[in-house]
Amino acid sequence: MALILHAGKTNKNAYKALIAAEYVGVQVELAPNFEMGVSNKTPEFLKMNPIGKVPVLETPKGPVFESNAIARYVARLKGDNSLYGSSPIDYGHIEQWIDFSSMEIDANISRWFYPRLGFLPYLPPVEEAAISGLKRALGALNTHLTSNTYLVGHSVTLADIITTCNLYLGFSHILVKSFTSEFPHVERYFWTMVNQPNFRKILGEVKQTEAVPPVPSAKKPSQPKESKPKAKNEPKKEAKKEPEKPKVEEEEEEEAPKPKAKNPLDLLPSSKMILDEWKRLYSNTKTNFREVAIKGFWDMYDPEGYSLWFCDYKYQEENTVTFVTMNKVGGFLQRMDLARKYAFGKMLVIGSQPPFKVKGLWLFRGPEIPKFVLDECYDMELYEWTKVDISDENQKERVNQMIEDAEPFEGEPLLDAKCFK
Repeated sequence: MALILHAGKTNKNAYKALIAAEYVGVQVELAPNFEMGVSNKTPEFLKMNPIGKVPVLETPKGPVFESNAIARYVARLKGDNSLYGSSPIDYGHIEQWIDFSSMEIDANISRWFYPRLGFLPYLPPVEEAAISGLKRALGALNTHLTSNTYLVGHSVTLADIITTCNLYLGFSHILVKSFTSEFPHVERYFWTMVNQPNFRKILGEVKQTEAVPPVPSAKKPSQPKESKPKAKNEPKKEAKKEPEKPKVEEEEEEEAPKPKAKNPLDLLPSSKMILDEWKRLYSNTKTNFREVAIKGFWDMYDPEGYSLWFCDYKYQEENTVTFVTMNKVGGFLQRMDLARKYAFGKMLVIGSQPPFKVKGLWLFRGPEIPKFVLDECYDMELYEWTKVDISDENQKERVNQMIEDAEPFEGEPLLDAKCFK
């Protein structure tokens, strides 16, 4: 009889056993109509795995759970295959790479990917550590693959199956070309594996992702409405026999939002500086930037109605990966969208070699950084903020250079410059 694998059709951990089964010649079938979050909560499933995790392999002699254990079981069902090598040292090396792939590659991809899906809390230092660990692991794998087509020996083993499935999650969802190109032998290995007939039969056509998933926006959950208590002994009102309103309309009426309170910045005294006029001047100036845009900025600037701030990222030593550093800045600007009506900003990524420096200049309405920005944009606490003293000519010149993307900036080339307007 066929072995039944309880898992979803796109579960990369299920692919390990399914690919191993193709090499061994064992029939393994996915459980029909499996629905994650439903099927794995049933009493029948919990008898097979008490904590409800997938995949689980149902066999005539009892269930097996944990994906690597399932793949090992399937690989050993027939002795006439090479998935476990041909000697004790091959076996040891295969197990070595299975553990390495699980602890160093899969774990770090998961720590990077799942928070961006909202499955785990998104914490920038945790992401930085995951990327750093993944980069170290792929570097080690790349070195090994410099002189090896497969991980162990001269043919596909279980180590290749499990490692490729772990890499599949990354290549498909978060490892863009600019990241993987630093590891050319890993790229060659991955594309060789996924195009093997037994891999391709299970995985289908594999395409590399073109973008890293964005960081989820941190929205505060809405508070549940308190129901109004009924007065004691209040007589029941007779229901009038009138046509009922559609339920949707009733719900919309009950959920109608209260008028928003005015932003405190809208209550400040009027300023001679019109922020939109400055943003238009900045965007439309294509030549003679110093003479037109910079001069225009200082002509407009109102130190009583606005304030200028320098920001420096607190953890510059972590900025070792080019695209991650730029994505970090892009995510910050995306989350600053709540302040677009009241702010203008420039963010610079500086340096030709890692670690890169991230520095910025911000113009805010009011004499201080708006409280709602500090409260709602968690990136703010990742930066040191210093108010610009416009009476200091050196600071004023630094403002000019940041607005115009002057290069070199403070003696170093610009890797990237982004504008928030």
